[in-house]
Amino acid sequence: MIAAVLKETNIGENRVVATPQTVKEMIKSGLTVRVQSGAGDASYFSDQAYAEAGAEIAADATATVHGANIILKVDVPSLEEVEFIPDGSAFVSLFQTTRETEKVNALTNKKVTGFSMHLIPRTTLAQSMDALSSQANIAGYKSVLIGAAHLPVYMPLLMTAAGTIPPAKVLILGAGVAGLQAIATAKRLGAQVEAFDVRPEVKEQVESLGAKFVEVASDGDDGVGEGGYAKETSDDYKQRQQALIKQHIAKSDLVITTALIPGRPAPLLIPKDMVEGMKPGSAIIDLAAENGGNCELTQSGEVIEHNGVKIDGTLNLPATMQVHASQLYAKNVSTFVTYMMKDGELNFDLDDEIISGAMFTHQGEITHEPTREAVNA
Repeated sequence: MIAAVLKETNIGENRVVATPQTVKEMIKSGLTVRVQSGAGDASYFSDQAYAEAGAEIAADATATVHGANIILKVDVPSLEEVEFIPDGSAFVSLFQTTRETEKVNALTNKKVTGFSMHLIPRTTLAQSMDALSSQANIAGYKSVLIGAAHLPVYMPLLMTAAGTIPPAKVLILGAGVAGLQAIATAKRLGAQVEAFDVRPEVKEQVESLGAKFVEVASDGDDGVGEGGYAKETSDDYKQRQQALIKQHIAKSDLVITTALIPGRPAPLLIPKDMVEGMKPGSAIIDLAAENGGNCELTQSGEVIEHNGVKIDGTLNLPATMQVHASQLYAKNVSTFVTYMMKDGELNFDLDDEIISGAMFTHQGEITHEPTREAVNA
């Protein structure tokens, strides 16, 4: 059984799907690992390091996937890449299946068994395979550093002979993995931190990190989704949420938004009028920019300024910390792949909730219901 590690082709994608350490783990499980030459260069893993770990080095993408049973990538494949993926093989990457329907169809037509690391169930058993969490953690950390660099003020309280400088006020919208890491990082930098989330059960986590929890009173289960994710809220809740956020955002120096519902457009939390109520010199870092953004004015992949407020829609922050991002993602993938190995063969056990949960195509059929609905739409 051959596992093929492809080099990333999208601009700005510096991560790699396997490290020399995870190559050893996959070989130990019974796989032969073939790595495309240069796949690890952007993450500072050399071909020699992969070869010393036991991998075969292939000259190009076509040679890498030739005869392979499972193809591994970080990013979604291009249609050109799908063309040379062997029919009937398996494919694993960070694949937003409800948004990349043309590529889902292309894989289905080749009878490729597709797995998305976005779809790994959030269960205790699958924790070590949870790539969304491992990468969101990095994004939350880096967002605060970028935000601090945008600000014209200090983050911490400073008492100097020339006077006292108050701490920057930071508001985090969304207290999932990225949000909690952003809170912790902003607190380490000495900022005064507040956080908002639609799920009341995260209040304790927010407060344990030293931040103030901004809470919208609710009698129901608005915003509480399955598997630890947030879900869409009612119109009444949204109105009260907007009014409360508007009060707090007007006083904030830095706002970091992290509200991202997998496979869906990002919920709008900061409309234009709210931005116009912010202080000149303040900044918004929108971690939901890839799915449209939580701020109405966010431009995906761009940093803009509106009424003196910087709005940063930079994409793929984990790829800017590619060494650790690759180490974490590669470990998620190798754990998932070795989990499917049984007696030296890949075992697609459809009764296993992790394997079936991450699967979106199999034997020429789309097996993931939301993906099928998106394709049909």
